Amino acid sequence: MFLTLGALAGATAVALGAFGAHALRSRLSPDLLAVYQTAVQYHFWHALALVGAALALHHFPGDPWLQSAGWLFAVGLLFFCGSLYALALGAPAAVGMVTPIGGLCFILGWLAMVIAALRA
Repeated sequence: MFLTLGALAGATAVALGAFGAHALRSRLSPDLLAVYQTAVQYHFWHALALVGAALALHHFPGDPWLQSAGWLFAVGLLFFCGSLYALALGAPAAVGMVTPIGGLCFILGWLAMVIAALRA
C-alpha cells in the first residue's frame, strides 16, 4: 500500500512541479509561486518517505511504528501539501488552517520511523 502511495505521490510531485514551473510561473505572484514550490518540495520528499516506509515494512512486516509512519506521511501529504497547493491556486485563507496539522503529521511520521529503527 505505501509503495503504491509513494510511487503515485512521486509521479504527482513531478507533474505538479512541471505544471508550476511552466503553466503557473507567469500567472502567480512570486509569493504564491513560493508557496506552490514549497508544496512540491515537501510533496517529493515525503513521497520518498512513503517509499522508505514501504521498504522498511518489507523487512519488518507488520511493525506498528512503520505502519503509523506511512499513514502519517500520507495524511501529511494530503493536509500540508494539499492545503499549500490550494492556497497558491486561490483557495480561501481558511484552508491554511490544516497546513500545520499536515506538518505535525510529517514530524510524527519521522519520529515513528525513529522509534521503529530503535526497536529493530
